[in-house]
Amino acid sequence: MAAIAAEIAVPLLILAAWQAWTVHANDPLFPRLSTILVQFKEMWLFSQFHLHVVPSLIRIGAGFTLAVIIGLIIGIPLGLSRWGRLLAMPHIEWWRAMPPPALLPISILLLHSIGDRQKISFIAFFCLFPILLNTIDGVRGIDPTLIETTRSYGVGGFERIRRVVLPAALPQIFAGMRTSLSLAVIMMVLTEYFSSTSGVGYVLLISKNTFQLAPMWAAIVLIGVLGYLLNVLLILVERRVLAWHRGWRAAAAQ
Repeated sequence: MAAIAAEIAVPLLILAAWQAWTVHANDPLFPRLSTILVQFKEMWLFSQFHLHVVPSLIRIGAGFTLAVIIGLIIGIPLGLSRWGRLLAMPHIEWWRAMPPPALLPISILLLHSIGDRQKISFIAFFCLFPILLNTIDGVRGIDPTLIETTRSYGVGGFERIRRVVLPAALPQIFAGMRTSLSLAVIMMVLTEYFSSTSGVGYVLLISKNTFQLAPMWAAIVLIGVLGYLLNVLLILVERRVLAWHRGWRAAAAQ
């Protein structure tokens, strides 16, 4: 209970400090918290939720899911194959180091679109690397005795991956998924900011360009809320999937 109280108290203190400072400063660039919350309620809880929030959530969900699937499909074989890693890792590290804004114009040109296909592909591409690398490391870290035991019992191929490799690597895979989910929110904002006619990032851009500061801050608050809630949802899934894992049980008990 103390940990939960601290987790709630810190944001509340920050918000109270923001309200107190903005009331005293009276700076038009930093509206009062009460003004931002009223704007947040009017924009995101009613009129514009379906128009902008739902498309953003769909893009995050589709891009993140695609990244997880591709990361597992590529990462498990690479984790099991030393030669595969030697051939693939230079290319993975090269693309991973590429800054997202540099590839955004290229993604628009290659896909001939600024629609959902371009945004989902862009999100999936940059969310892929944490999942992929954590999958590779998770598979590499499996005790070789487990692999040899499955071979001695004649368990091979997909059955070995399903029963031994994937469960053993799941804790590290979920660590990569949590990083990727944060990236999905960032990439969603980036793609909608530069190439969209809907979504939270688009609203942020229009508000900034038209100097509507209260809607701009309301969009920023919404992005933070979405990131937090999505992370909590993934933690709940992780807790359920890894309920058997000793390390997770120990961490949850602290």
